[in-house]
Amino acid sequence: MEVRPVDKEEVAREKGIYRVTIVGSVVNFLLLLFKFFAGIVGHSAAMLADAVHSLSDFVTDIIVIVFVRISSKPEDEGHDYGHGKYETLATAIIGIVLLFVGFGIFWNGASSIYRFLHGGSLQEPGMLALIAAFKEALYRYTVFRGKKLNSRAVVANAWHHRSDALSSIGTAIGIGGAILLGNHWRVLDPIAAVVVSFFIMKVAVKLLIPCVDELLEKSLPADVENEIQRIILSFPGVSSPHHLRTRRIGNHYAIEVHVRMDGKITLEEAHRTATAIENTLKEQFGEGTHVGIHVEPVK
Repeated sequence: MEVRPVDKEEVAREKGIYRVTIVGSVVNFLLLLFKFFAGIVGHSAAMLADAVHSLSDFVTDIIVIVFVRISSKPEDEGHDYGHGKYETLATAIIGIVLLFVGFGIFWNGASSIYRFLHGGSLQEPGMLALIAAFKEALYRYTVFRGKKLNSRAVVANAWHHRSDALSSIGTAIGIGGAILLGNHWRVLDPIAAVVVSFFIMKVAVKLLIPCVDELLEKSLPADVENEIQRIILSFPGVSSPHHLRTRRIGNHYAIEVHVRMDGKITLEEAHRTATAIENTLKEQFGEGTHVGIHVEPVK
């Protein structure tokens, strides 16, 4: 079986993913140490929840590095369609981790609120925790690069970072309210953690839905399929595109279609036209697009 070499654009994309993910993992590691320290010293449930979130960010950074490396491998004898779905699997793992993190934060915050409502006491959060909440601006780099690289796994990881940044805003509000309004408002800290948890779980579900769609072989959107048919019909002598089957394979598309041509033309001419259609589709949707064209005579 002929193995397709990895093109320069794919190599550059992979290096870009490594670069942004390694930068994020270093920042995540430093932040989670700082947040754990700040949460313990500052007695803040919300900051400790934020530290756990940064820990999950660090873990998902490792997942992205490993799985994107595998997904970048070209097709081989055991993987005729390439390894693109490893990137989808990485995105799904990030979504699942995010879902569990959100539920864990919800559980801890809800437990603190329950104790407070039943007469229990909550520790006072300190100013150190409030300062730590604003460190999340460093994640903006990962968000920007994730979109620039057009990688679903990196974008998912960027959403993980973004939810961490927004959760820190909620943490700052909760901690700041508890500090400024006095002891009777210490419950704002776990309330902020609960609000953060719902946001995190919402993001997790949004990440998981397209992963499930891809793993269940859902077709590409109607506008993409319409564009495919438009391109096919733009070639003279080609008609009646039918049995169109489309799906995603990681960051790439797979397209299979039957077309009709004049039965009197030579096999070489039919092959030349089919190859031109294939090349045009790859120009439109990316060089990694898998295209299969079956030619039938006009009825």
